[in-house]
Amino acid sequence: MRLRLLVIYTPLLDETRRFYDSLGLTFKPEQHGNGPEHYAAVMTDGTVFELYPATSDRRTDSLRLAFTVDAASTSLNPGHRVLHDPGGRAVEVHVR
Repeated sequence: MRLRLLVIYTPLLDETRRFYDSLGLTFKPEQHGNGPEHYAAVMTDGTVFELYPATSDRRTDSLRLAFTVDAASTSLNPGHRVLHDPGGRAVEVHVR
């Protein structure tokens, strides 16, 4: 089994996109039919990571994520750290 899709709903869409961009993800704007405009990135293993705007029926509860990223794809120095995205979610990052 492997993760195929991860969707984060956030009231801070552009700020959250910039945060995950800084970890090396490349997002493209998308919109499916009449749905909301959002951002999607495809990770190296094929997992799709999407950022959607939060709405009253799309909660933004707490979530903890962990990523291993290549030093060449981020401005972070090698090592392990826990960062927080603009929505306050803990993001564990191991830069190799």
